[in-house]
Amino acid sequence: MTGTQAPPRATGLTRRQKRRLSRGAQYVVFVAAVAACAAAADWGRLRNQFAQGGIARQMFPDVITLALKNTVLYTLSGFAVGLVLGMLIALMRLSSVGPYRWFAGVYIEIFRGLPALLIFIFIGVAVPLAFPGTEIPGGTYGKVALALGLVAAAYMAETIRAGIQAVPKGQMEAARSLGFSPARAMVSVVVPQAFRIILPPLTNELVLLFKDSSLVLFLGVTLEERELSKFGRDLASQTANSTPILVAGVCYLLVTVPLGFVVRRMEAKAQEAVK
Repeated sequence: MTGTQAPPRATGLTRRQKRRLSRGAQYVVFVAAVAACAAAADWGRLRNQFAQGGIARQMFPDVITLALKNTVLYTLSGFAVGLVLGMLIALMRLSSVGPYRWFAGVYIEIFRGLPALLIFIFIGVAVPLAFPGTEIPGGTYGKVALALGLVAAAYMAETIRAGIQAVPKGQMEAARSLGFSPARAMVSVVVPQAFRIILPPLTNELVLLFKDSSLVLFLGVTLEERELSKFGRDLASQTANSTPILVAGVCYLLVTVPLGFVVRRMEAKAQEAVK
């Protein structure tokens, strides 16, 4: 009497086991690559060139009270100019008046397409040539604010426009039904809601401006007007050592890393609010 034979048991790996094995192999390759780079590097020469404690101590407190302070001032002034101008350009882009839309579109395309370096050179060289005898208020600080603001406004305008368009149209209709004029409804109802939406990308733009402020050196600055990059490069040239550049980089990270964390937290809260 012959009975039915049981089907053979599968001996292969399950899908989950394959994923774990693949992930483990990737970890091993990554750790091996990092270890190989660490073993191949000449840490003695790196330490001698980038980690001289005596040179780093000589930079304080000037690197904080002068260079970092100037960098923050340049960034905040450029952000303020960019935010005001960006709001104006965004409203022009949304306007029903054709020339306003065309001007805003051309502005955005030009200033997003040109490198920020060229804008700084234009402000520092072309403007004095075009308007002899005129001075931008604020000296170097005013020039930096204008250069950074012109660049930032092109990006902020598109961000603000997207935020305004993301506000439900019923908000504008409800405000109009309460007797608000279109301009007042936009300013009092739509724009505040739009800013809650676009706050994370605007903060990210602040981080980008903080790094772009290093272009101030192309305007020609005095010793008291130096920002972090210029301050670090000058000391590196004087000491024939790169430690000042490393210290300046760490100072940048002291600002950009917390701001990046704030951006991620705001984005997470915005996603939670949507859910």
